[in-house]
Amino acid sequence: MSDNDNAVSVPIADCGFCPFRSKTLLQGRCMPGDTCILVDSGRQIDRFLRINPNYAEQYLSDDFWERRAIAVRYASQKSLSQLINDEDEVVRRAVAYRLPPAQLSSLINDTDREVRMTVADRIAIEDLETLANDVDYIVRLTVARRLPTGRLFRLIRDPDSEVRKVVAERLPIVSLGLMAHDEAPEVRRILAERMSPEDAVMLLTDQDWVVRYNAALRVEPKALLCLLDDVEPDVRAVVQDRLNNAPELKGSQLMDESYE
Repeated sequence: MSDNDNAVSVPIADCGFCPFRSKTLLQGRCMPGDTCILVDSGRQIDRFLRINPNYAEQYLSDDFWERRAIAVRYASQKSLSQLINDEDEVVRRAVAYRLPPAQLSSLINDTDREVRMTVADRIAIEDLETLANDVDYIVRLTVARRLPTGRLFRLIRDPDSEVRKVVAERLPIVSLGLMAHDEAPEVRRILAERMSPEDAVMLLTDQDWVVRYNAALRVEPKALLCLLDDVEPDVRAVVQDRLNNAPELKGSQLMDESYE
């Protein structure tokens, strides 16, 4: 087999059918097989419109979905509203990246999750909460990362633990107790690392030993006596270490009890 047999065939358009041949071709602003608007090649189309963006709007209604999607990148924002309901999701994704945030509400209920993800990432904060009940957890995850902390409460009981983990990482410390009984140990572990010493006490009897361990590092030493006989060696070790280094307990009745 020759090298020519292995070569990848590059689509080349007939310049005779190109309406721009007298301008772009003669000016070196396009090249057959490399920079061309007529072939069904994303790379060549993108190269052409990158050099000649003034032609982009002419292709927003093109029959080829990829030509429309690429044209969206270079066309003016005011011309994109006509493609909000385009039949191809790739085109609508490109539109979602380019539309001004104030116009993104038209795509909030798009059938494509990547379109909605882009909307959630770009829409104005005051409109973001409209996506908090999206059917896709990835969209809600974006919402959880962007919402102001004071508006995260509606996501505390989100059905997906990944969303709740983000909430646990961002929720105001004084409100973390609202998630203390979350069903996912990975969520409660985050709580144990962030809770105030007073609130972390409620996690000292958690079923997950990592939660108990993290809580033991935060609470006041005098609250640790309940963990002296913990089934997990690492928990017992951190408890003993903290008790041994608690000046306020040395010589006290609590210390005597801790060594019984």
